[in-house]
Amino acid sequence: MKNQLKRFTMAVVGLGMVWNISACKDLTELNINPNGVSEEDANPNLLLPTILTGTAKKYNELSFSDLGGVMQHTQFDAWFNSHNDYEWTGGILSWDAYYGFLRDNELMRKRAEKLGLDFHKGVSLVMRAYLFGLVTDLWGDAPYTDALKAELGDAVYNFPKYDSQEIIYKGIIEELKQANELLSRPDGSYEVLANADVYFGGKASKWRRFANSLALRYYMRISAKSADFAKQGIESIVANPDKFPIITSTTDDVLMDFVGNNANDSWPSNTVYDASGSNFRRMKMCATLVDRLQELGDPRLAVWARKVDIPIEIRSNEPAGTDKIVNGVRIVSPDVVKGVPVDTDKEYVGLPPSVSKNPSAYNLNPTPGQTSINPHVSYLNDSYRSAKGSLLKARLLSAAEVNFILAEAAWKGWGLPESAKTYYERAIQESLASWGRGADYSNYIRQKGVAFENTQVQIIEQKWIASWSTAAQSWFDYRRTGYPALKAGPAAIRTQLPVRVPYMQTEMSVNQKNAEEALKRIEKTAYSQADNENSAWSKPWLLQGTNKPW
Repeated sequence: MKNQLKRFTMAVVGLGMVWNISACKDLTELNINPNGVSEEDANPNLLLPTILTGTAKKYNELSFSDLGGVMQHTQFDAWFNSHNDYEWTGGILSWDAYYGFLRDNELMRKRAEKLGLDFHKGVSLVMRAYLFGLVTDLWGDAPYTDALKAELGDAVYNFPKYDSQEIIYKGIIEELKQANELLSRPDGSYEVLANADVYFGGKASKWRRFANSLALRYYMRISAKSADFAKQGIESIVANPDKFPIITSTTDDVLMDFVGNNANDSWPSNTVYDASGSNFRRMKMCATLVDRLQELGDPRLAVWARKVDIPIEIRSNEPAGTDKIVNGVRIVSPDVVKGVPVDTDKEYVGLPPSVSKNPSAYNLNPTPGQTSINPHVSYLNDSYRSAKGSLLKARLLSAAEVNFILAEAAWKGWGLPESAKTYYERAIQESLASWGRGADYSNYIRQKGVAFENTQVQIIEQKWIASWSTAAQSWFDYRRTGYPALKAGPAAIRTQLPVRVPYMQTEMSVNQKNAEEALKRIEKTAYSQADNENSAWSKPWLLQGTNKPW
């Protein structure tokens, strides 16, 4: 509650609201904190921005900073162990932030019910589904039905049981159906402070599309384990667009802008508040993504990446020992690079995944180390130096993702009104538009490797590309499909990519009995090694028996 109150106060300030404190009383006698607020008096409009901004920021950090390395969108050349090599420590292991937002969200739901605010209740169900979905996506079994009930006083709720992934996934899908009904009235019929809704400005119709599109995400998530349930769910939504509207264009994407005033509300790689430029400087494009984008002639590469500052050229006619810069090109003789991997692409060079225990030295970097500036590897586009920008948004769910889901469903042969090809092409078109490259669609869709081939691997590969800065979703897709067929680099701590986040040790100690029961339901694999069940390479229910991703 203490953290909730702190965020509550911040939300008040953020909305530019002023409390009218009148009819003052003897505060010493009453023992009341004039700057505080009780749960019984909490205003849902003031709780809403705290939940929305906190969730979006956390999801963006997870996708861009934590899992971008796993899915080989980016690599770090310093402070790289977690990002490149899966040596996870710190924040990624903790679900405290997610449950913190869920507690605030539960308070908003209760207050909305008491005050008869259907908009806020509907939104609370969508955000509950979003957050619990992330928790089970990341960790597997987790507290769900007994969570958020400590105030009821029963000791069992202080140490909640872990529900199975199946229960959580199907539970949140049911909650999204409830949200769809609550948000089905015309926009103008709801009581809501528009400025408090930082996603949609108080438009219930857009939240309704969010709810149903999120349901599509989770139906597809469990399709390998509950195929009939997933098939029926997706078919029902698509067959009834009036009852279940979904996100169909970029104008309905679920986005959050960054304010850019300080480190807490700015894009994570910005350098405005870091004079050394370390956040931006240490993050490089990953070779896996760069090479594939070049092969496909993808116009988004220039939006996401910067060309190398100084390309390398190996000249066999130069004397031994030649290493010089001429007209902005580094010229070297073959003996200088003997036994050393060198990428001589004149435009874009990515840092290979987990390339070594000193990735800053890659591609003949003349200044390897913590403070290196590597002129021979592509940085992110300069726009990612900024604290905010037109493309620097937390992207919670997009029209591109929805259409890729429908493309995969149609590819499976499920009863959808349009073909897999139509949905696939629409997904690419929406992604290009969202990155300002819509005019390149006609040419791009004809490229070899992009033109539709009616395979799951192609659908998921394009979805992986489109998930730039939302790598969490591509990781979840990779786990259930095995695509794209990524390989761990030589310095990674396992030879395969991880498939879950381990339970943190504090949870194993505090809620030991229930955590240990949950671990019994997790399957050890050949890659779990000494971590046993609580390994990033052990399989939760979602992957058991699927032979995926490995």
